[in-house]
Amino acid sequence: MQAFDQIQELWQKHEVEVKFSADEMLQQAKKEVSGIKLKSALNIGGMILSFIAIFLVWIFYDYQSWTTHFGFAIVLSAILISTLILVRDYRLIAKSDYTVHPHEYLKNLKTYQLNRYNLYNYMYWVYTVALSLGFILTFMEILSNLSTIQKVVAVALTFLWILFCSTILRKAVVKREKERISLLIEKFERISGQFSLPS
Repeated sequence: MQAFDQIQELWQKHEVEVKFSADEMLQQAKKEVSGIKLKSALNIGGMILSFIAIFLVWIFYDYQSWTTHFGFAIVLSAILISTLILVRDYRLIAKSDYTVHPHEYLKNLKTYQLNRYNLYNYMYWVYTVALSLGFILTFMEILSNLSTIQKVVAVALTFLWILFCSTILRKAVVKREKERISLLIEKFERISGQFSLPS
C-alpha cells in the first residue's frame, strides 16, 4: 500500500505542460474561423438555390388559386429574409482581421454569437411558421390534384420533416454551433490576454 501511495504522490507531482506558440494558437483559431465562414457561405448558397428553385416552380407552373400565389410569396419572403440575415452575420465575421483589429474582431464574434442565438431561438420559429403557412396555402391547390393516399403521404411527410428540423436537428445544430463559437471566443480572448497584438 505504501508503494501505491508513493506512485500516487509521484503522479500528482508530475505535470505535463503543453505549450503552444502564439502563431500556432492564432493559426488554429483562424482555421476554425475559416470553417465557420465556409459553413455560413454554404448556408447562404443553399438558401439562394432554394429561393431560385421555388421561384421557378411558381413561375413555370400554371396555378389558378390566389392562395397558391400567396403561399409561394410567403415562402419566398421567408427564405429571402433568412438569407439576408445569414449574409449580415457572414459579413460580421468576415469583414475584419483578428491580427489587425483584435478588439473589434472579438466584439464582432460576440455579436455573431448573439445573432446566431437569436436566429435559432426566435427567428427560426418565425421562419418555420411562415414556411408552414406558405406550404398550407400552396398545398390547397396542389393537393386537390392528388389522390387521397397521395394527399395523406404529402402532408404527413411535410409535417414530419418540419417536426424533425424543429426538434432533433435544430437542437443538435444549436448545441454544436454554440460550443464551437464559445470555444473560438475563448481562444481569441486567451490569445489577446497572453500576447499583445497591435490594435
